[in-house]
Amino acid sequence: MATLGDDEIARRLDALPGWRREGDAICREYELADFVEALGLIAQVGALAERANHHPTLSNTYSRLRIELSTHDAGGITERDFALARAIEDRAG
Repeated sequence: MATLGDDEIARRLDALPGWRREGDAICREYELADFVEALGLIAQVGALAERANHHPTLSNTYSRLRIELSTHDAGGITERDFALARAIEDRAG
């Protein structure tokens, strides 16, 4: 799968409020009510990622969850990252 160009990445990020680019990844941080709610979202993201066979980097500190998406085998950001980000937003929204 081909990586997306800078302009295309910027255009797609405009449609995903809260997501931003950090190097060769797109990232989002969620502030949830508490640790249990954060774990619930982690489980939901895990299920989405497993179905997509595309696994994010997840980082959790109490009620905060950071998600980082990058297509490592392509060397950057691809449609797969945006598809999973949209699915996560639909679930977390």
